[in-house]
Amino acid sequence: MAVTDRVTPEAGPSPSPGAGRDGGNVRRLAFSQQVSRWVKLSPYLYISPFFLLFAVTGLFPLVYTAWVSLHNWNLIGGQGKFTGLENYAFVVAQPYFWNAVGNTFSIFILSSVPQVVAALVVAAVLDANLRGRTFWRMGVLVPFVVAPVAVGLIFNNLFADQFGLINEMLKALGLDPVRWHSDPVASHAAIATMVNFRWTGYNALIFLAAMQAIPRDVFEAATIDGAGRLRQFFSVTVPMLRPTIIFVVITSTIGGLQIFDEPRVFDQSGLGGADRQWQTLTMYIWELGWGQRNFGRASAVAWLLFLIIVLIALLNFVITKRIASQEGRK
Repeated sequence: MAVTDRVTPEAGPSPSPGAGRDGGNVRRLAFSQQVSRWVKLSPYLYISPFFLLFAVTGLFPLVYTAWVSLHNWNLIGGQGKFTGLENYAFVVAQPYFWNAVGNTFSIFILSSVPQVVAALVVAAVLDANLRGRTFWRMGVLVPFVVAPVAVGLIFNNLFADQFGLINEMLKALGLDPVRWHSDPVASHAAIATMVNFRWTGYNALIFLAAMQAIPRDVFEAATIDGAGRLRQFFSVTVPMLRPTIIFVVITSTIGGLQIFDEPRVFDQSGLGGADRQWQTLTMYIWELGWGQRNFGRASAVAWLLFLIIVLIALLNFVITKRIASQEGRK
């Protein structure tokens, strides 16, 4: 009887009891690392819609305007030949450009500086224990809701050279009427009044929100030390509002240098007066682009205005940083 040999497979190394458990731990570790990676990335995903929207509505027009400013570009013919910096040289050589620069800065100073001071005072009043605080806080925002064109038409009638309410009041007091639409300084003051009417309440609410974030313990300690409300305002409130004040100053600077609505509706022609005595840079851009149909020169003025705003913003940053460093040394 033949004996058949059985071939038995070679036994390999027996798996360790913890091999399956280690594999599961590795998978869980890889999954947790992937989740941690997504968690770190999630804040950027949340804010990405803003940057995408800014790239479409802000960055692309800025770059495209720079491209247009380097060409002979008009409304009918479209893009013309490449001119380089000829549009910039032509604009800088025009007296109307420098007139618009002076008018813009004049209206900006007459509006932004009193606006910030008045907004601080209004915010301090609204922060006090007033009856009907909600009503007053909503009331200061009403001028901001009103359409700029409506505000311009109303103030245009108030500051009318003949039969205007302001001049009639001056006549009643025995004073000579003011030529609001002829005198450059008077016209700048009238336009600045419109700007302050619209934006003072808006900035006051920003200051009010910052004031309410100040711990009340600080004011209680100042009261115990014998400081009155006026001393608390200048020694406690204003120093603790420094970041908010910087923010309001920068936004007011940007808005003040881009002013268009108020001076545009201050007269019927829209050129800034008979002698362009209140024509701003944005109005000059409008005249070049839609009046003379020359988009290349209008884009050049727009980029010059952009550079001016950047320089003013950097100057504000340097000044505020130096003030903060000097106070930190004290």
